[in-house]
Amino acid sequence: MPIIAADYQPSFPFRNGHINTVYSSLFRKIKPLPFVRKRIETADDDFLDIDFLENGSEKIVILCHGLEGSSSSKYIQATARLLHENGYAIAAMNYRFCSGEINRQLITYHSGRTEDLTAVINEVLPRYMAVYLVGFSLGGNLVLKYSGDGLYPIHPKIKATVGISVPVDLHGSSLVLQKGENFIYTWRFLITLAKKIRLKHKQYPEQVDVSLLKKVKKLIDFDEHYTSKLNGFSDAKDYYAKANCKQFLSSIKLPALLINALDDPFLSASCFPYAEAEKNKNFSLMTPSHGGHVGFVSSGREYYWVEKEILSFLDKN
Repeated sequence: MPIIAADYQPSFPFRNGHINTVYSSLFRKIKPLPFVRKRIETADDDFLDIDFLENGSEKIVILCHGLEGSSSSKYIQATARLLHENGYAIAAMNYRFCSGEINRQLITYHSGRTEDLTAVINEVLPRYMAVYLVGFSLGGNLVLKYSGDGLYPIHPKIKATVGISVPVDLHGSSLVLQKGENFIYTWRFLITLAKKIRLKHKQYPEQVDVSLLKKVKKLIDFDEHYTSKLNGFSDAKDYYAKANCKQFLSSIKLPALLINALDDPFLSASCFPYAEAEKNKNFSLMTPSHGGHVGFVSSGREYYWVEKEILSFLDKN
């Protein structure tokens, strides 16, 4: 029964999930890393910008950011630095339209676009003996889905997968995010997503209808009118049903770890897959009482608790 007890005990203010979430996102100070960017051309005549931090190691970690994040997100930078200091090379993904430059194709990134993760894996496989996948939030759904959905063969060099603060049930998470207490998160996401839609409209004026932005008040609205339609799904529920990783957790055959805090304001009760962990010896689950969403603040320490847990799990596999 790979349900692992968590020893994260934050100081008083960070026992509030919202404070833990917001502090980590807005106030953490991280010195930027000297990434070297490489552009990967995709099979559909698009591109992915990947930021590498190499050190002669034979082990590399592919880091996957969350919704509207990038390789410059603080949680990516901190995790990359800690892993790099401990002998891992880094490939930090920037999804389509997340590197600062609009992608060529009409399609966008989304929680289930494992073909782009596969392109990055194929890029690093010839040069490394061991590959690890670590994803945060949306990126966690991406790496866990890839590990279990069977769409792409899992190369023997891929050793382990880690997901942090993952909305494994996308529909359940979308409902939780509609709560009034989560307005600030939705508002921040929708500001940048709307900007991207307006740029997509300039790129594809006949295919992207910006007038629908008037109907977008919640993330589920954005997924209904844009994410789903631009990426071949019939609607938001179809997208959530096909892209969520929860349905594939029981099929994961390599070591995998999911860490979801019980006070994560983004997650519904259905995002804590205890039954799946109990049934699959390869899939481990940690549900600390505190941590917020991609928070896990460790006061006075350079690296947060969750980053050290990632390192510990990778070192064991």
